[in-house]
Amino acid sequence: MTISRILIIEDEERISSFIAKGLKASGFQPTVAATGLEGGSLAQAQDFELIILDLGLPDEDGFDVLKRIRGSHVDTPVIILTARTSIDDTVAGLEGGADDYMAKPFRFEELLARVRLRLRPQANGADTHTLKAGSLELDLGSRRAILSGREIDLSTREFALAEAFMRNPGHVLSREQLLSRVWGYDFDPGSNVVDVYVRYLRNKLGAEWFTTVRGMGYRFEEPA
Repeated sequence: MTISRILIIEDEERISSFIAKGLKASGFQPTVAATGLEGGSLAQAQDFELIILDLGLPDEDGFDVLKRIRGSHVDTPVIILTARTSIDDTVAGLEGGADDYMAKPFRFEELLARVRLRLRPQANGADTHTLKAGSLELDLGSRRAILSGREIDLSTREFALAEAFMRNPGHVLSREQLLSRVWGYDFDPGSNVVDVYVRYLRNKLGAEWFTTVRGMGYRFEEPA
């Protein structure tokens, strides 16, 4: 299966690193550029399936980067990620050739959903609509969880956490990975929220699905 390559043009290392780690954990191949010049050059010289573009770059405005990319006939989908939240900026971004617009701060789960949405027409059906493991199913379209034929009521966060586990069966996911994947870069890394929500999932889906790996994190696997 071909891995989608995603270009991240973002000068804040904390944010770019967070996005890159989350995308890599979700099965994508991220590349980071810290300036508009570097990002624009990469976008024109290499084949990417998607570009995530910050507007407040150190060397030039992101709108200028977008204009240069579109002017060179690069039609790669672009998601603008920025602290600018005015209607004028949003309209300017979309009219300038962007495909989507997200304001900072943001949650990674929402960014990931938008990434998958923009890649879907190019994915040749590779993005599974339903995740299955034994008697457990997650319908990603309707956001429904089904266990042994019975619908289980999961909150938005619980569903996102279950999805993260089911996309990585048998693999140990650290608390840091789960925090970035489900809660976002602005969440307190010292929080025990991951442990709390794993407990919620154990109560609703069954403790046998989730194994605690001491000092490392959690592993999701179908019960024997």
